[in-house]
Amino acid sequence: MSFSDLGLSEKVLAAVAATGYTTPTPIQEQAIPHVLARKDVLGIAQTGTGKTAAFVLPMLTILEKGRARARMPRTLILEPTRELAAQVKENFDRYGAGQKLNVALLIGGVSFGDQDAKLTRGVDVLIATPGRLLDHTERGGLLLTGVELLVIDEADRMLDMGFIPDIERVCKLVPFTRQTLFFTATMPPEIRRITETFLHNPQKVEVSKPATTAVTVTQCQVPAGREAHEKRELLRQLLRGAKDLQNAIIFCNRKRDVAVVHKSLQKHGFSVGALHGDMDQSARTAALEQFRKGELPLLVASDVAARGLDIPEVSHVFNFDVPHHPDDYVHRVGRTGRAGRSGMAISLVTPLDQKSMVAIEKLIGQSIPRAEGDYEVRTEASDAGERPREPRGRERSRGGRGKPQRGRDRERSHEPREPRGEAQPSAETRVAPEARLASEARPASEARPAREARPPREGRPPRDARPPREAKPSSEPRDGARQQANPSHVPSIGRPEPRRQREPDSEPGDHSHLPAFLLRPVRSPAGA
Repeated sequence: MSFSDLGLSEKVLAAVAATGYTTPTPIQEQAIPHVLARKDVLGIAQTGTGKTAAFVLPMLTILEKGRARARMPRTLILEPTRELAAQVKENFDRYGAGQKLNVALLIGGVSFGDQDAKLTRGVDVLIATPGRLLDHTERGGLLLTGVELLVIDEADRMLDMGFIPDIERVCKLVPFTRQTLFFTATMPPEIRRITETFLHNPQKVEVSKPATTAVTVTQCQVPAGREAHEKRELLRQLLRGAKDLQNAIIFCNRKRDVAVVHKSLQKHGFSVGALHGDMDQSARTAALEQFRKGELPLLVASDVAARGLDIPEVSHVFNFDVPHHPDDYVHRVGRTGRAGRSGMAISLVTPLDQKSMVAIEKLIGQSIPRAEGDYEVRTEASDAGERPREPRGRERSRGGRGKPQRGRDRERSHEPREPRGEAQPSAETRVAPEARLASEARPASEARPAREARPPREGRPPRDARPPREAKPSSEPRDGARQQANPSHVPSIGRPEPRRQREPDSEPGDHSHLPAFLLRPVRSPAGA
């Protein structure tokens, strides 16, 4: 069967022939006639099977008749990521070159003003991500009441990214009589519920078993160490030793790991780009375009690049991190081996990833063999800078104090340490007992102040030899033995003196020591 047998218009057939395609893929062969018959379609197919053209080509044929109105798009296509939305627009530009269609792209990272101006002129095809689309509708600059055809692409990815509530809102904003095309690679329960709610007697098109990998992709797993620097070293060994490597996508689970691996490969002389969700839209577009043109043979990416990106000649896929969800593995591996080409998918598997690998093998229905050969990590001298370093000046093997050692203290670190917890006297105050006794015999003019150096207890003269001093009220009235204060007592700096309780010095009946407000006139009894 050829494209001319599917019922497409002459302009669309001419555009397809100009691109060099002659035979439709299975999903195109089955889905296009149903779309042209204005029926709802539920398409289940793995990535790389031509799903995008399966709805783009019949939409171009349908849109040849009619005219767009301001702020009321005729057709709406929802994509989970900006990259997928931009890729669909490229398909419309390629196959609709001979038609005067207005195609608008509503994605984040672009000013609202430019997008609003396009909507005002009228749009035949509106390609959007759910968040930015709802922003425009809430602002009042977009009406979805004129949508004739709604396409929800990569629905399982929408579920993973939390867009299902937004999809439900959009489905309620478009007319009930619209035609709906629903494409997904897997059918989890939530996706099944959505299809039963918003699709009306859909024609189910399933060209492959859900969640299977292409037979043209060779898969293997390579044991890796637990440490991150060991995995980076293993990745470099695999990249250097890979056969027939033209270009490769390296997938990481987290955005910050994308940045670390990207920097590591750049440091070791690899030509590599990065792609993750925190990058500016211009940087993401530039990195993807350089990779497509072959200017960058390596691309480190998060799962934002795993779904639906059509880069035909990807020879290798490396899973630097094993994905937590088995479905993500299917979509990552689907970036290679597209359109009947052969590909290679290599996963770096640590001991902690064994459970995830078992789930992946169960989902795809086949075991992933271990790679043959010696992939033992050999530490390079140039990789020493990547290993985690101790804080500056600290030595892990020296008692764990965490204090920097400088100069001669480092050289003498093998000497025994003094007990911790008590302040040790400095070298100036370490004086032998004989020297301290001799210093007490100095004249009074040469004697040190009491605050600088207190005489030791053993060198003080007997209590009887001291001159008598005036008695002071005792701070402990119940113990009459301590009536004299210590003459050598020096108050501690920063600590207040204990509050002394004053004893009455007067005879009983004398109230002169009482405060005035407690004194009241005493009246004599009557007749005294």
